[in-house]
Amino acid sequence: MDQSVAIQETLEREENCVVAVQCDVFFDDIPESRLLGLVESGKEHAIFIYAHRRMAITADDVSLQEIIPISLDFAVVEVSSPEQLVVVGADTRVRISYKDEELELKLPFGSHSRLFLGEVNKAWSEKSLEKAKGSSSAAQKSKVYSNPESQSIYSREERDDLVRASSHTTSNKAQILTMPQFGLRDNLIRCELLKNEDLYTYLEDFSFFLGTYNVNGQPPKESLRPWLSCNPSPPDIYCVGFQELDLSKEAFFFSDTPKEPEWTKAVSDALHEGAKYALVKLVRLVGIMLIFYVKEEHAEYISDLEAETVGTGIMGRMGNKGAVAIRFRFHNSTICVVNSHLAAHVEEYERRNQDYKDICSRLLFRPYDLTQPPLTIMKHNVVLWIGDLNYRISDLEVDSVKELIIKKDFKTLHKNDQLKRQIDEEAVFNGFEEGAIDFQPTYKYDTNSDDWDTSEKCRIPAWCDRILWKGKNIKQRHYRSHMDLRTSDHKPVSSLLVIGIKRINNVTYKKTFEEIVRNIDKMENECIPSVTLSKREFHFKDVKFMEHQAETLKLFNDGQVPCQFEFIRKPNEATYSKPWLTANPPKGFIAQRGSADIDLEVFVNRTTAPDLNCGKQVIEDILVLHLERGKDYFISVTGNYLPSCYGSSIYSLCHMREPIRDMPQETLLQLAEKSAADFAESTEKPLDIPKELWMMVDHLFRNAVKQEDLFQQPGLRSEFAEIRNCLDSGMPDSLPGSNHSVAEALLLFLDALPEPVVPFSIYPQCLECCSNPSQCEKIISMLPQCHKNVFNYLAAFLRELLKNSASNRLDVSILATIFASLILRSPSKQDLAEKRKTQEFFQHFLNHGSS
Repeated sequence: MDQSVAIQETLEREENCVVAVQCDVFFDDIPESRLLGLVESGKEHAIFIYAHRRMAITADDVSLQEIIPISLDFAVVEVSSPEQLVVVGADTRVRISYKDEELELKLPFGSHSRLFLGEVNKAWSEKSLEKAKGSSSAAQKSKVYSNPESQSIYSREERDDLVRASSHTTSNKAQILTMPQFGLRDNLIRCELLKNEDLYTYLEDFSFFLGTYNVNGQPPKESLRPWLSCNPSPPDIYCVGFQELDLSKEAFFFSDTPKEPEWTKAVSDALHEGAKYALVKLVRLVGIMLIFYVKEEHAEYISDLEAETVGTGIMGRMGNKGAVAIRFRFHNSTICVVNSHLAAHVEEYERRNQDYKDICSRLLFRPYDLTQPPLTIMKHNVVLWIGDLNYRISDLEVDSVKELIIKKDFKTLHKNDQLKRQIDEEAVFNGFEEGAIDFQPTYKYDTNSDDWDTSEKCRIPAWCDRILWKGKNIKQRHYRSHMDLRTSDHKPVSSLLVIGIKRINNVTYKKTFEEIVRNIDKMENECIPSVTLSKREFHFKDVKFMEHQAETLKLFNDGQVPCQFEFIRKPNEATYSKPWLTANPPKGFIAQRGSADIDLEVFVNRTTAPDLNCGKQVIEDILVLHLERGKDYFISVTGNYLPSCYGSSIYSLCHMREPIRDMPQETLLQLAEKSAADFAESTEKPLDIPKELWMMVDHLFRNAVKQEDLFQQPGLRSEFAEIRNCLDSGMPDSLPGSNHSVAEALLLFLDALPEPVVPFSIYPQCLECCSNPSQCEKIISMLPQCHKNVFNYLAAFLRELLKNSASNRLDVSILATIFASLILRSPSKQDLAEKRKTQEFFQHFLNHGSS
């Protein structure tokens, strides 16, 4: 009997899918999503490769594409070993070969992938022992499971026939969809599973050690055991956060630091000796670092691992302040750990509040299934937030604070804690909990001592370093500082939380899953989904540069079945909306008789502002809301945009003597369409520099030349809005807001110029001559007059700042790094070498002897 027919008949009688996994299979280096099933039939095994629809619900949504028999002609090479997989927590690459064919797979990090590989290797080993005694052990040692001397069992043609003839695999396809190991991505089934979660899960307690330490740029000088091994029993999971890992300029501007491996090793050496731990993930943004360890026996239950960062420093980009975060699934609970460093200084609590809100809105995790919308921090069962939050103690003098500390009257002291007040006012951390604080403030100490700050500033002691959590079934076992560590001007803090984690009962899960699939299949065959929209026309009034506006579209599922919605692209358009408009969420699921709120958000940034300023584009779009297996709904979005100097060109602004809001739209369009030659022929004498630029620089020259941390500390968004409105609508005697807000407004102005101060066409010449001062000056002398005036005006102002460096703590390197990236912008993404060259170019103009 033909061998392919024999194996087919055997499979038809006894087929059983042992394990399944979703992965990417590479076809000509292009990854495509596939389902893999290890199918067992008697003593025979084969890997079934299935293509599938995005909405894979029933067996009809899955098609068998390939069958690879596991024989002596079969090989699996793990490009990254299981040991590496546990340590680094990344996806693993696997190469499968059969005869002369090879497939490369990328399997997601987690227990599903390891289970699949383990079963495949076990199946091959059994075949190897059966047919070629003694070959298995040598193959296993090398992690290459093959026997090059064996003969092929199935030809390519025989396997193609087997695939085409596999009508019997319908039940197998249905089975693969119901397997607990297959993380099905479909919103509809996932939502139903979530509603019925209590039927197939149970809680089990696990201990989480959370630690935070601002190390003030110091290297590790002492053992961290008093901090990380302070409990008698080893915790199940460690989440250890650092701030100010490296305070050097190189780390700030280029993100390189030798401190990362130094502190990582110090942590690894200090973990509890009562258990063995695997490093799952490390993420760092400049000096903010988060390290995630688990006991080795728990590593296989970690999946869906992602890490992200967000900077909240100057211009909302610099990473000296901000957050890093890791999210993961542990058994069936989703957990997000955030380590943040918020704005400093006693009076800046509003800025800290703003940083917190920015982190919550901007830190998004891309799911493994890219068809799904990003996950926010709060969309997890458990959120653990650690870090130097920098909230201080207000309304008490330093001597009063120290006296209360001596008395250990932490309750009275805590009443004046800014974080407590802001939480009580529901300004930040809504729904979070923090344990009772019965330890003295963790900041600020003289380094290498337990003495309070004796410097000239004599900082008031404060609980800057905090640990909070959000979620159910969480109990805190301890919350303490660690006075024995004296490396930094902060003391480290730790908390031990016991968290009830949801574990899956595979038997009840499978029953629940199968019942859901049957019910959904029945409903979809009987009913067409439909929704009611709260409104179909939205108007956004007085849209302004970098000022967020949002309106809510409410959807009500009035049909007889659950429905899936998505905003889809219109013909010949790349995205579902104009770049200034987003729908949040852009897709989702609504249960029967349920509802969903969608925020339609308008935000104009430096990319979209130029065409809106001059009227080439308007606030107008049509959104198409599509229902899966249903109809489309059309939603009109309109608005009016208020032109701004932000996003207008230097040429245009130099030819505006009136505020831009007073200029007719036709004039703005004419100015935007004029070329440099047109301006040169104009009889009207332009301004030397834009009046808006002069206003900001003049304000800083008069008020801020001695301002500490100028251009390094962000301002308040509300104050930027006031400054922008003043520049766009009139010229007051002085600008509102703090010096830091005006400084950031100046940087945003330069960043938003459609053509930078040094035009794009001249940028390559600047890189070529960056080490030659005379050539650099020659290039600037050849700039168009308005651009040359702006360049020289800014350079002269920055040289004035450097004369006051003893007060403002600025130096040539800092200013060159901040301003070179704005004045010499690349038309494409800059690499590190280009950044260094632009800084070298601009530094020539900051030396005091420059003209």
